[in-house]
Formats: sequence, structure tokens, C-alpha cells
Amino acid sequence: MSAIAVREAIRDAIAHEMRQNNKVFLIGEEVGEYEGAYKVSQGLLDEFGPDRIVDTPITEAGFTGLAVGAAMKGLKPLVEFMTWNFAMQAIDHIINSAAKTFYMSGGKINIPIVFRGPNGRASRVAAQHSQDYSAWYSHVPGLKVLSPFDSSDAYCLMKSAIRDANPVIFLEHELMYNEKFILEENNEYLNIGKARIMLDGSDITIIAYSRAVETALKVANTLKDKNIYAEVINLRSLKPLDKNTIIKSVKKTNKVIIIEEAWKQSGVASEVLSIIIENAFDYLDAEPIRFCGKEVPLPYAENLEKNSLPNSDEIIKKCLDICL
Repeated sequence: MSAIAVREAIRDAIAHEMRQNNKVFLIGEEVGEYEGAYKVSQGLLDEFGPDRIVDTPITEAGFTGLAVGAAMKGLKPLVEFMTWNFAMQAIDHIINSAAKTFYMSGGKINIPIVFRGPNGRASRVAAQHSQDYSAWYSHVPGLKVLSPFDSSDAYCLMKSAIRDANPVIFLEHELMYNEKFILEENNEYLNIGKARIMLDGSDITIIAYSRAVETALKVANTLKDKNIYAEVINLRSLKPLDKNTIIKSVKKTNKVIIIEEAWKQSGVASEVLSIIIENAFDYLDAEPIRFCGKEVPLPYAENLEKNSLPNSDEIIKKCLDICL
């Protein structure tokens, strides 16, 4: 079985669903002739044509509003943002239209739509291109929020997002697009709201999502050399969260570390921590710890950028303090 890049996994999932359902279309800046700013839509224009792979002007508010209207009339739009930072131009359509209409119409108007694009840190593209919106969208009723790590996540979750009847926020990570992984098309991976246990362990639970799962696995492998066996949980779905997997793991290991590249204040790690305290507090043998990004706009300078994100050496040291 060969490895496949994350960007290719997303493209293949989109192509598969477009072949199955002629109501699905992709819209956004440079998604057609240029094949996507990050080459996610390579080959799609040739196969599906300009009616279903729709290039737009640089107007997030315009094409997002158009797509929400199309969803109201029964189509299935995939809206690509060149970066989620630019989706701020379309935030009214995402929050006040897509997320709320089903409720405000008494269930009469459905919005089956997927908003997707790169989220979080890139590499030296500075603060206005590097913000992580995971907690922002997870806070909003009416939205489902997915954050894949590897190719299996990307492929299976994208297929599930397109099939879902609700508006879905799909947060890709720019630095993961070119990473290659074996693609496992596991039916369980299709489940929105289901986490993946990347490594089984008995000594400490490490919880992460998106690219932070890479850090978690690196930490776990180092701990293994010291005979400490970490259980690594890849959240995958930020809303809904898989509370059962989190609670079950913490009750088994009695210790937990949460890693998140985004800011600590009101973040996803904070929500996970509250779930643990409310449901597994008596099982904890040590304080639960969050490792998050520093609460500053992400710097442009390479050394400052690196220092503002969770550091694996610091995490390993804390895990050793807890476990030994």
C-alpha cells in the first residue's frame, strides 16, 4: 500500500463525492485553472468542468454568500478559502446565515455546505496568515468542526463532511499538505465526532489535533525509550468532541497532557480539560497540563515563530516529571 500526500487525499475525496453526487461543486479563488493555491484541486477542472469547479474574483464575502444561497436551494457547495484568515471577510455569511438558518427557520431550510482551507501556522507568513480558528468556530452552535491530521483523516473526514446535511468547517493545516501517509479507508474514520487512538499506552494520555498530533507522537516515541508508554489521541473532530474516548483514556492512564498550537485562552484544550475535570477528576494522579501557543500574534521571524509554539522538549520534560 503506497503513501499519499494529505493534499491528494483531500482532492481524491472531493472527486469521489463529486462523481457520486452532481449537486456537489467547488468554488473559490484559483480553484480551477490554477488548481488551487495549495494544489488541492489538481485535475478537477479537467474532469468536472467550469460549471462545477468555479473560479471567483477576490471577494470572500461575495462567493461565500453565493454558496450559502446555493445550499439553501439544494446544491452542495464546497467553499475554499485561500486561508482561513481571509474567511474573516465572509464571517457574517458563515455565522449568521450558514450556522443559524436551520434553527431560525424551524428546520425548514437546510444548509448542506463545507467551508475548507488551510488553518493555523504556515511557515513565516506572519500573523495575518497564521491564526488558528479552531476554537472560534467550535464555539458556534449549528456548525460541525473537523481538523484532520493525516491522509486517512483528510480523505475520510472530507467524504463525511460532504455527505453531512449540516454546515461543516474543515480546518486543514498548510504544513501537512505535502506530508505523505498510508491511506486507510476505515469506516470508523468516516464518523464525525469520533477520535482516533494513534498509540495505545498505559502511563499517560497525550491529546492533540491537526499538526500537534505530530508533536504528540514525537513525544510519545521519546518517552517509550524511557519505558513510559503514552496513549496518543487524535481528536479529528472538534465539534462534536469525542468525550467518551477522552474520559476512558484518562481513567486508564490517570495522567494527561493536551497539546494545541492555538492560544490557551478559551481554546480547544480548555474545553478538553473541562471535560476531564467534570468526568474523570477523581482518576487523576497528577495535574492535567496544557501546552499551547504563546498568546501573541504569530511572529514573522523564524526564531520567534518557533518559540511561540509548543516545544516538544518542554513537553517531554513535563511528562517525565509527572510519570517518574
